Amino acid sequence: MEGTAKSFLGVGALGLTSRSNAALGPNLGLPERAGAAKHIIYLYMAGGMTHLDTFDTKPGHENQGQTKTINTNVDGLQISEYLPALAKHGEKLTIVNSLTSTAGAHDQGNYLMHTSYDQRATIRHPGIGAWALKYKGRMNPNLPGSVFVGGNSRINGGGGFFEPEFEPLAINDPASGLKNSKLRGVNQETFDHRLELAGKFDTDFHERYNVKEVRAYTQMYDDAVRIMQSKDLQAFDLKQEDEMTRERYGDNSFGQGCLLARRLIEHDVRAVEVSYGGWDMHNNVFVEAPEKCSILDQGMGALLDDLERRGKLEDTVVVLTTEFGRTPRINQNAGRDHFPKAFSSVLVGGGFKGGIKYGKTDEGGENVIENAVKIPDFNATIAYAMGLPLDQILYSPSKRPFTVAHKGAPVLDLFA
Repeated sequence: MEGTAKSFLGVGALGLTSRSNAALGPNLGLPERAGAAKHIIYLYMAGGMTHLDTFDTKPGHENQGQTKTINTNVDGLQISEYLPALAKHGEKLTIVNSLTSTAGAHDQGNYLMHTSYDQRATIRHPGIGAWALKYKGRMNPNLPGSVFVGGNSRINGGGGFFEPEFEPLAINDPASGLKNSKLRGVNQETFDHRLELAGKFDTDFHERYNVKEVRAYTQMYDDAVRIMQSKDLQAFDLKQEDEMTRERYGDNSFGQGCLLARRLIEHDVRAVEVSYGGWDMHNNVFVEAPEKCSILDQGMGALLDDLERRGKLEDTVVVLTTEFGRTPRINQNAGRDHFPKAFSSVLVGGGFKGGIKYGKTDEGGENVIENAVKIPDFNATIAYAMGLPLDQILYSPSKRPFTVAHKGAPVLDLFA
């Protein structure tokens, strides 16, 4: 049964932490966020998405190479030719072209982007989904509050030093549904009887060791059983969608992950991350980028179509991001190398303006020359869109103080 509980809740065994006490840090003087978003869908391009071949094209410059630029449905807003579906959503896109970081290695860059903190051997910091759950709580008690979709669960920020209930449920293949969700080899009556016996056997232990670590572990099993018996489990079943809808998102893990993300937030899951790897294009960028962008474009384009049609876009923050960009100058292998100095990400929904590019790089896409946005600032902007208290301090088990976006301040100019 421990395997079932882990599968549902994304948690391991003991080593749990006690609930942190909260305190107020320095007042950032921010206006209260009215109509804050309820959900976040975090689309993570693992490996370092190339900015010159996506959202920060430089027509006519030698750094651009073979990638051409197209117009969106917003006058003056242009993106890569590889993203025609997203070009039709130009009025929704808040493109940040001035992100900058000092983390040029994948693990460090990924960790910084997800948590706003530098990677340390002594502590794990929570990701934005865990912070959202901590402050806003689970919306549907019958489903996990946070879900990670992708082949490498190390990529997501996770629950960090928070309690196990804030860890995301990890799903490798979105099309396979939720594993270990049905009883096998035993009927419901027998299962309930065994649960009752287990509870009786454990009574003395729970009374003797009535500490938060033990209570949290018990809650893990109680939650798993409740989820197994919930009708909301159908949210994980993509076969509930018609074939035409599934095809619109694309016959691949990322596209189906976007479809699953839409279904999960419709069932009041707070946070969903969909990871899409393979962006580490040191070779043949003009062969690999079109292929990767095609899958990204179809999946995200269909997601934005459905969120708008179903009235979910304003209360959902959609984030498209990565750990760093790629070198503007093309290398000897017709590829692009790691480049944290300047790169791009996109924000959609959640009260953002849409139809704009914020920040600017120089003619070759090599240096940020206007409105630089550091990673903690970017994450503070996401947190502010969700109404999270940026100035509230939570303490780790070692009594160290932390905030949702470290020392970041939200970019208020991005909001409508």
